Amino acid sequence: MASVNKAIIVGNLGRDPEMRYTQNNTPVATFSVATTDQWTDKNGERQERTEWHRVVAWARLAEICGQYLQKGKQVYIEGRLQTREWEDQTGNKRYTTEIVANTMQMLGRAGDMPARQDAPAAPAAQGAQSGGAPQADPFPSAPMPADDDDLPF
Repeated sequence: MASVNKAIIVGNLGRDPEMRYTQNNTPVATFSVATTDQWTDKNGERQERTEWHRVVAWARLAEICGQYLQKGKQVYIEGRLQTREWEDQTGNKRYTTEIVANTMQMLGRAGDMPARQDAPAAPAAQGAQSGGAPQADPFPSAPMPADDDDLPF
């Protein structure tokens, strides 16, 4: 019988991604994401619980996470759960469960995202001044069909 190991979370980064490289020079990004549940208890009081998730991204996805993600930003992560075992400095076995990401989507407004270092700076938006000409829309929408005959339904 087939099995499924899939984790999907939407939350906020608890810290900037930490970039490392394996001996083969493969990039690895690790970061934490907080998800918060809210509910009303039987006394009518609002309750809240935050869960912290450790996320690991590899290769090109790790590079993208390291370049664009920042503490506090909202992110969508999709991946699989993985539990690792290791020995600490005193010889005790330790375990950690993490999400190995295969998909990452930055959420929030575009202005909330950090600017790329290699991209030219966007010109400052100018407000319309009284008596001046109207400003062009910097994000024009797709053109609408000329008449109803062009619609596919």
